[in-house]
Amino acid sequence: MATDVVMPQMGESIFEGTITKWLKKVGDAVEKDEPLFEISTDKVDAEIPSPVSGVLGEIKVQEGATVEVNTVVAVIAAASSSQPAAKSPSAQTPVAPSNPAKPQVPVASAASPARQQAPQFKQAAPLPPATSLPPVIPPTPATIPVPGGTAVVMPQMGESIFEGTITKWLKKAGDTVQKDEPLFEISTDKVDAEIPSPIAGILTEIKTPEGTTVEINTIVAIIGGAVSAPLKSTSAESLSAESIPAQPAEKVHAPQSDGTPGIEAPPATGTNLAASTSAAQSLATAETPPLSTAPPPADDGKRLRSSPLVRRIAKENNIDLAQIAGSGSAGRITKDDIQRYLTQSATAVSGARSAAGAPQAPLAPPQVAPEAQLAPPQVAQVAQQVVPLSRMRAIIAQRMVESKRTSPHVHSVYKVDMTRIVRLRESEKAAFAQRNGVKLTYMPFIAAAAVEALRRFPIVNASLVDGAIHYHANIHLGIAVALEWGLIVPVVRDAEQRDFVSLSRTINDLAGRARAKKLSPNEVGGSTFTLTNSGIFGDEFGTPIINQPESAILAIGGLKKEPVVLTDSEGNDSIAIHSVQYFCLGFDHRLIDGADAGRFMSEFKKTLETWDKPVD
Repeated sequence: MATDVVMPQMGESIFEGTITKWLKKVGDAVEKDEPLFEISTDKVDAEIPSPVSGVLGEIKVQEGATVEVNTVVAVIAAASSSQPAAKSPSAQTPVAPSNPAKPQVPVASAASPARQQAPQFKQAAPLPPATSLPPVIPPTPATIPVPGGTAVVMPQMGESIFEGTITKWLKKAGDTVQKDEPLFEISTDKVDAEIPSPIAGILTEIKTPEGTTVEINTIVAIIGGAVSAPLKSTSAESLSAESIPAQPAEKVHAPQSDGTPGIEAPPATGTNLAASTSAAQSLATAETPPLSTAPPPADDGKRLRSSPLVRRIAKENNIDLAQIAGSGSAGRITKDDIQRYLTQSATAVSGARSAAGAPQAPLAPPQVAPEAQLAPPQVAQVAQQVVPLSRMRAIIAQRMVESKRTSPHVHSVYKVDMTRIVRLRESEKAAFAQRNGVKLTYMPFIAAAAVEALRRFPIVNASLVDGAIHYHANIHLGIAVALEWGLIVPVVRDAEQRDFVSLSRTINDLAGRARAKKLSPNEVGGSTFTLTNSGIFGDEFGTPIINQPESAILAIGGLKKEPVVLTDSEGNDSIAIHSVQYFCLGFDHRLIDGADAGRFMSEFKKTLETWDKPVD
């Protein structure tokens, strides 16, 4: 039986997409959820997975073609079929947009329920290299027609989220806004996001000021001018023009986001770091291509591809996007492209001004009195002020106190000789980046060693809930990422099933989208063990606070060179310079004894110091 593959809808206001690359060719076998093709829209570039397993029987839309959502782009035949599937009569015929198709994305398995004994862990075969997940697009808020315009309501950012805090209005009353242009920023218990305008018009009224927390479907603003057809509400409750809710939407008691009975999913923002709000800024970040500018292209009818954020920056700085060569898929102009263009333009203007006003002959340096040379630098005066806690900061504070009050913390510090890892990374980093498209950093080595130790000692991956030990069947690895406005812990699901390249790509992808406010609520909850990297700020080591309801957290210290004593096989000692790093395990002494922690850290240390695994 053949299955039609359709162009997915990547957001409520996205109605077409361009196929930029086919990752399979006709006749190739494909597995369910294996990347099948790449698309580019006005908002995102993404890899689309196959909805079923089988054989790619026919490609109906070639690379570079732009089609509407729900257009059939390929046909996948059953694996037993040797002939390509017959052409579907619905090919190239868009289905009514009232029932948009969505890409089928694999859902990470939830942690297993409580067990009385530790399960036997089986060595899992490494998966094929994982590709980056498509960025998550914040939902467009619903609209309600009201006299004089259209009401914008607080959107729902996840099944278990029923309120949000408006942290910043990006427009003020009286400003003109375009459809999909960022309108305001919100913060919830799990994510921060920019919310786009659902329609074009004039922002006539802001009903909810910055810093206010309101429930979903609460009216936060009114947009006048041209009013588009109202969108469906994001909640389960029906909103209509005749019945505008005077009170916020009633809360619904939804099941926990991770689906685990008896275990509350840990909050996304309230994690670790007492002595150091450590950060995964050392996480791999994709190497940024150099900016290249181009003359305005001839008008060939093709539109420039860019995100709403890029268009807003261009508008604020009076920049013609045609002057910028995009580095994204199909020439898409990214935020990095326009920021580098701004930097280079400012440098060029400054250089031109300096050249125009430069004297014809060099001037002798001015004579400065000795006492002036020794004068200490002036320290800027800081105005005394009281700033209320942001929602994220308040949640972090609450979770830190709760964790210290709940778990008797014990910390154990180990020094690890990282010389073998440093040499391997130096020899492989160029080839690794070329093969896999991401930088080779130390984090995947550390993550892989932690996963190996957790496999050997599952008690460190367990949780103590309601007087019972809950052993988790999977290792969901939290990676702390420091943000300018707080801290967040995205989760690498099923880390024990991933190979080295998959870990590298996933960590890089999650860290990048965390800083861009593109994480979904399901990507920041349900971790079973957390890594936090305070070493990038120069720490020897930190003493982290446990991310509840986990039982342990590993803090990564700074990588430094130190003299070490080496003993050869004959007992002779010598001194050499090696690269060393300190790691501090914080653990809950109710559940984990010092012996368990010592065995875990010894296995972790041994894996790094005797690393013998491939990195591709």
